[in-house]
Amino acid sequence: MFERKVIIASRVGLHARPAAIFADAVGRVPVEVTIAMDAEPVDDAMDASSILSLMSLGAAHGDVVVLRAEGAGADEVLESLAKILETDLDAE
Repeated sequence: MFERKVIIASRVGLHARPAAIFADAVGRVPVEVTIAMDAEPVDDAMDASSILSLMSLGAAHGDVVVLRAEGAGADEVLESLAKILETDLDAE
């Protein structure tokens, strides 16, 4: 299993627009991706392709989240998804 810690860059965190953009990107990758707050146990990870899961995570600007994926190409997938979260999606 591959794991990547990411700092949320969007000013409003993972709410509304940023969550929708990220969930759409996750929905297009060939592996299952989960997300959790950095301090949470692995068992509390949520489906990263679900807008509702992302918004209920409560990740605010500057919070650290953990992305996890397993399978062929998972490391590259996490790298591309991390870049999305590391971008202020509210500024676009």
